[in-house]
Amino acid sequence: MGLETVPQLVKGGKFVYAWSAVGSKGRIVVPHEALVEYDLLKCKNVILMPGSKRSGGFGLTSKDLLKNSPLHVILDENAKLSEFQTPEGEAIEIKGKTYCWVKLSKNGSITVPAETLKKYGITPGYSNILSVRGSRLAIGFSVKGPIIEEAKQHPNLEILK
Repeated sequence: MGLETVPQLVKGGKFVYAWSAVGSKGRIVVPHEALVEYDLLKCKNVILMPGSKRSGGFGLTSKDLLKNSPLHVILDENAKLSEFQTPEGEAIEIKGKTYCWVKLSKNGSITVPAETLKKYGITPGYSNILSVRGSRLAIGFSVKGPIIEEAKQHPNLEILK
């Protein structure tokens, strides 16, 4: 699927890439189209940040995207996150919100510890999360809300495993 074919579920709504199955060990495949669109293929490490209240889940971004956004203060004020000095996948709370970093594998997957996934409302091995074109800042991985209900009505959406 090329970038020009990323589906829009409803007119005026967000574009989605695919469902991503969450493996029992927390492995999640990131759609290749999203990696290209957000220029993440060159990244070794990526940052997870909280999703919206409406959609839950998390956003997946890079240090470069964050530092060039209004959210740069997260990195400015948290050198351990900025420099990937906390243990990989360990959730840290910043102003009441959960962040962590994980490695992005060459095959385009991430592995997030179960305890960290639970903080984002995700159960390893039992969840499919919807990868969504979010802001220009992060790929959204949604778990609830109207977009999930709409996506369930589209059986042609790929499930990445």
